[in-house]
Amino acid sequence: MSAAETLVATGNRAHSHGPGSPVPLQARSERPRSYDVADFAVPNGREEEWRFTPVKQLKALFDDAAGTETPKIDASGPEGVVFETVAADSLKVGKPQDRSAAVAWNHAGDAFAVRIPVEAELTEPVHVNVASLGARGFSHLIVEAGRHSRAIVIIDHTGAGELGTNVEIVTGDGSELRVVSIQQGDHESIHLAQHDALVGRDAKLHHVVVTLGGKIVRVATNVRYAGPGGDAELLGVYFAEGGQHHENRLFVDHEATNCKSNVLYKGALAGDHARSVWIGDVLIRAAAEGTDTFELNRNLVLTDGARADSVPNLEIETGEIEGAGHASATGRFDDEQLFYLQARGIPEDAARRLVVSGFFNDIIGKIGVPEVTEHLHDVIEQKLARAAELSASAKAVVGQ
Repeated sequence: MSAAETLVATGNRAHSHGPGSPVPLQARSERPRSYDVADFAVPNGREEEWRFTPVKQLKALFDDAAGTETPKIDASGPEGVVFETVAADSLKVGKPQDRSAAVAWNHAGDAFAVRIPVEAELTEPVHVNVASLGARGFSHLIVEAGRHSRAIVIIDHTGAGELGTNVEIVTGDGSELRVVSIQQGDHESIHLAQHDALVGRDAKLHHVVVTLGGKIVRVATNVRYAGPGGDAELLGVYFAEGGQHHENRLFVDHEATNCKSNVLYKGALAGDHARSVWIGDVLIRAAAEGTDTFELNRNLVLTDGARADSVPNLEIETGEIEGAGHASATGRFDDEQLFYLQARGIPEDAARRLVVSGFFNDIIGKIGVPEVTEHLHDVIEQKLARAAELSASAKAVVGQ
């Protein structure tokens, strides 16, 4: 049932996520979008788009004021790639969809642009590092792939402090672009981001979000299509430890004919108050005949005290489609897999690490840059070792 049908079926009744705070049922596409910060109230945590987020810890990034630092941006890439500073409004792929994105848009200053030339086929990836220096700052990135080009762009977010970012992505007609956004700030860092992508005619976008660090990380990814034949693959990996909140929100807006989207996000959680949130929204508009879409989120809870929230949503306004579906699953280790490995002489801790590594492999393996893949495997291995220590300590307490 579409959101519009839901409104009719319920008589447009309001519902509430907290005492005294009614929230009207609303289609995802109808939420406000604006470059003006004043068009968004400061969130209180009872709004639909903020109800899973620890908003009390985000006051600095909701404040309509300039940052106290400018994040350091370094970039490198093959010959021919253009790096330049441009006006923030030079592209405008998508308007900010919440207050933090609007604040970042207005206070980041100029945008840093990465432009892949027309018909270029890069044999080496482009690297962009955005380093927070410990205070409150904002950044604005543009990644533009020319017609019929082929490229990989790695965006690495590191450092400490509080960072608000906007990333705009355009894939020219017939191009293929892989954008990998890695969030690995320190354990106390906060990062709120909005990514907006416009997929060209017969173009393919691979968008990968990897979150392995940060106290609070929230990435909202929005995808639209500029013409028929576009294909978007949206992948994500996250591993939240004790006290970390990793949140991913996606909106795929199918408005052109014969386009595809495939969403696959996987997460693991270990430790007290480890928290993940995944919200996946797909809209197939009435004109988007021939659409083929699927979204899947899977979460692996490794210890007690961790929590994963997962909400897939699908709105369909036409029956003339190739296919549409969504699924979500959250659970603990597969006992059969553990038994299989242990029966072959593999110790339990090693078996658990193998299961989790295999859980992530199908996504990390698609990044396509060996040195990045190896680094991410190393970080996940370190997190798994800490999770094993937590599990062992819990067992020791129970056995006393």
